[in-house]
Order: sequence, then C-alpha cells, then structure tokens
Amino acid sequence: MKLVSYETEGVRRVGALEGGRVTEIAGYSDVGELIAAGGVDALGRKKVAGAEVDLRDVKVRAPLTAPDKVLMAAVNYRAHGAEQKTEPPSEPYFFTKFASCIVGDGASIIAPTASAKVDWEVELAVVIGKRCKHVSKSEALSCVAGYTVANDVSFRDLQIPDGWPQKANPLGQNWVMGKALDSALPLGPCLATPDEIPDPQRLSLSLKVNGVERQRGSTEDMIFTVAELIERLSAGITLLPGDLISTGTPAGVALFSGAPYLKPGDMVEATVEGIGTLHNPVEAEQRPSARSLKLF
Repeated sequence: MKLVSYETEGVRRVGALEGGRVTEIAGYSDVGELIAAGGVDALGRKKVAGAEVDLRDVKVRAPLTAPDKVLMAAVNYRAHGAEQKTEPPSEPYFFTKFASCIVGDGASIIAPTASAKVDWEVELAVVIGKRCKHVSKSEALSCVAGYTVANDVSFRDLQIPDGWPQKANPLGQNWVMGKALDSALPLGPCLATPDEIPDPQRLSLSLKVNGVERQRGSTEDMIFTVAELIERLSAGITLLPGDLISTGTPAGVALFSGAPYLKPGDMVEATVEGIGTLHNPVEAEQRPSARSLKLF
C-alpha cells in the first residue's frame, strides 16, 4: 500500500494511493500521525473505505511533518565513498536534521543567501513503525512502517572547512549549517508500506536536475544495510513510531562530479524504485525586510 499526506479544501488529510486515486483514511492530518496511532499495521488487514479524490486535484504534502528524530547516514554507499576517495567506514556514521528541513513533493528547495553551493543527494528513507530498542539485525525490518524518497540537500560551502581535506577543522565538518537549513530534506511523494518493498536492498535510485541524470545507483551498493543501520542506532537510542532514518546516497553529487550546483529555477527529480519520484523546484530565498521582522 502507498500512503500520502495531502491537502484539499484547506484541510490536511491522509489517504491510500492506488491508480492515481486517493482514498481518505479519516482522522489523521499526516501519515506520521497514522503511524504513531498504530494504524499502518491495521490497514494491511482491512480494505480502506472513504472519500475518493483524484491525486491531480489535491496538494501533496510530505508524508511526515514532525518526526521525533531525523537520522541521516553519511557515506553509506561504496561508490559515493570512492568518488570522494574515502575508505569505507568500519561502522555507520550518523548526523541529524530537523523537522524544519522537511518539505513535500512540489515544494521548493530554498537556495539561501548564506550558500552558493547547494547540492543534492537522493536517498532511500526508512520510517520506524513501533517503539524499539536493542533491535537485532534479524528483527530490524519488522520495526519498519514504510519507505519514502529523501533528498539530503547540502550546502557545501557551509559544510566543509576552507582548505579541506588538507586543512581540516579540528572540530570536523559543520553538519548543522551544511545540512540542516530550511527545506534541506524534501520527502515523498508517498510512504510505501513494506508489502510494496519486499527487499529494501534491491532498489534502484536516481536523481535528475533539469532532466539531466546526475545520480544512479542501487541500494545493493550500501555499506551497511537498512537492517544494520536500525540495529546500530537502536543499540543506544529508543526509536519511536514515525522516526526517520535516511540511508545514504550513491555517487554523482555536485561536490565530487563537477556538475553545476543548484540554482533558482532548477527542477530536481529524485526517484526510488517501488516508491515514486519526488519533484522539487529550486527557489531563491526571499529575505524579509527589517521592518517586517517580529522577534516575539
């Protein structure tokens, strides 16, 4: 089943997507709420019945808007490590983003005035379905509510110290400013439940900018599988329903490929097999005037 968060008549709703039609699942404003209420497991045992609308007649939102945790795996594809001449890590490395980074299908990636090097990273994102801790690799996928497409938007001139890698900052890369500005995590267009994705390690993924393919890879190239990432995180962190784990990107980012960085007017399309394509235009940041700012 594919689940979408959408808006119609000014009201945010959740629905099941099939054949371009959305059937409402009443009582929820986004898929994250449905997951938190345990509703995703129940959906697999009953037919969804509710008002139907055409997907073209609604505004699609990000499937999740307020996860408790947003956890991102760094350098988790062999090809991505090779393009930056990095040895494969011996254990997963994670950084975080914020709920304020999340935008949905069709929403704009904001090119901020603070950065001139806005980059892309298509990723498979995993959504946790139940509270769990100390989960073994063999049990990990039973804790998954579903999968979605993520674009780990990065601001390379803020992320990477001047002179890197020869002249490294003793504190390392700036993960917050380089990864977690507003609109830095497009998600969507839907959440595919596990029955749609029988094996998350056999999915193709790709990204285009203005119709030109910039990334193509397969989740088979992951250094650490989805199950291994969940096992590692849950060893010390209680994972909650709706928590998001993004699993890394294949080769082809602008930083290492020499492709032009994103600019206002560009269109980014990120695709993961079995889920769909996430479309996001790039828009210049509009800074408010000092007169319009309200601090409190």
